Amino acid sequence: MHRRTFIAATAALATPAIARAQAGKTYKIGAAVYGLKAEFMQLWTGAIKAHPAVRSGQAAITVFDGQYDALTQSNQFDTMITQRFDAIVFVPIDIQAGADAVRKAKAANIPVVGSNARVTGNDLLSYVGSDDVKAGAMEAEAIVKAMGGKGNVVILQGPIGQSGEIERGRGNQQVLAANPGMKVLERKTANWSRAEAQSLMENWLTAHPGQIGGVIGQNDEMGLGALQAVKAAGLDPKTIPIVGIDGVSDAILAVKAGEMMSILQDATTQAQGALDVVLRHLVGDSYQPQSAGWKQYGAQMPWDGGTAANYSVPWTPVTLQNADALLASRQKA
Repeated sequence: MHRRTFIAATAALATPAIARAQAGKTYKIGAAVYGLKAEFMQLWTGAIKAHPAVRSGQAAITVFDGQYDALTQSNQFDTMITQRFDAIVFVPIDIQAGADAVRKAKAANIPVVGSNARVTGNDLLSYVGSDDVKAGAMEAEAIVKAMGGKGNVVILQGPIGQSGEIERGRGNQQVLAANPGMKVLERKTANWSRAEAQSLMENWLTAHPGQIGGVIGQNDEMGLGALQAVKAAGLDPKTIPIVGIDGVSDAILAVKAGEMMSILQDATTQAQGALDVVLRHLVGDSYQPQSAGWKQYGAQMPWDGGTAANYSVPWTPVTLQNADALLASRQKA
């Protein structure tokens, strides 16, 4: 083969990854999430992997499954520090222990952007998530309205010590305290787990026959577990309003069936928005955000040059009107 022809053929066969490596740096970024058992964090990790910068080769994502354990997440930070990751996107299981992990990374000059769940302190480069106090208030308001402002509720909490549990609980309590006709009959963690919530709800239905008027699940998985327990007990779920947070697929279907209420937490914008903020820090002020979420929310979540300390992704109540569109968008992802 003629040398010029050979060079042309070789260039034509060169992979996009090689071309990108020649054109610019590929940033090695860790996505450290608290656990991957349930749909919401699966949606979150799927979204960060689908970010345009990952598809173009500008960012290489390694997902670390924290297995719902603070020590596991701390050890994973040690691994990322040793392997000299360029940056970390962090979804912590524990608000305090997570802060220790962030400080370790900061000492190693590895920036960390929080997403979905917070840590204490000011060591995060930025935070891209949703206002959990507001969500807790929204779900409590939905239950109060469904129950006519009177009756007994039970609350299924997230993992004790995670920011979602703390802040959603605060929102729950603010609304319930303002409605003296509402009484909290039971309150206990089910660790974001559908199975644990079903078991708890079964016990509560036995301990308080005919007394539970509504269920606040601090996430959808727990709300769905409560729904399963109500059905297993032969009760009509439409007589015991249940609310959750996240907008996972089974919860959207339950909303369509009139068996549950839910509030969508936008996993895609949280994950991809956090990666945009990371890349803005690594690339510099020339970086332009690539997630569609910035345009979707516009003035509700302004980019502000990618240097804000906090980005609040709006909540969207799941309704009969938007349920099919939400499910359809998930099937396309």
